[in-house]
Amino acid sequence: MKWEIKKFNELTGHEVYEILKIRSEVFVIEQTCIYEDCDDKDKKSYHLFGVDNGQIVAYSRILEKGVSYDEISIGRVLTAKRHRGKGLGKVMMLNAIEFIEKYLNEKVIRISAQQYLLNFYSDLGFVKVSEMYLEDDIPHLEMLYKKL
Repeated sequence: MKWEIKKFNELTGHEVYEILKIRSEVFVIEQTCIYEDCDDKDKKSYHLFGVDNGQIVAYSRILEKGVSYDEISIGRVLTAKRHRGKGLGKVMMLNAIEFIEKYLNEKVIRISAQQYLLNFYSDLGFVKVSEMYLEDDIPHLEMLYKKL
């Protein structure tokens, strides 16, 4: 597994295609959620992805302050269905947190997490800071990570 992190303008056309393809597979098809994935936030984000045998199998984006929240945030977190259960999501999130702390010098991260992943994000140090709300008819919670 090779991990890469790139700003939008550093992505190749092939990488952009693969990112949009896997996001569509997971969020639109698998979760049967119709929404506008190309929201222009990608242009103001870092893209973290894991490549296995030439294919992107895990992905998330790190959004700059002010794009979604006042804080840095992480979104579009996914692992391809055939690669789940291997701990890739945890490794990816740890990589994202390390990048944010080390290279962006930020200590606070806000996320909008699907409610069923509360324990996953809690184990990474995120704390629930909102009541449940629906986003695209899926229960979500805002969570906050603060480096002590």
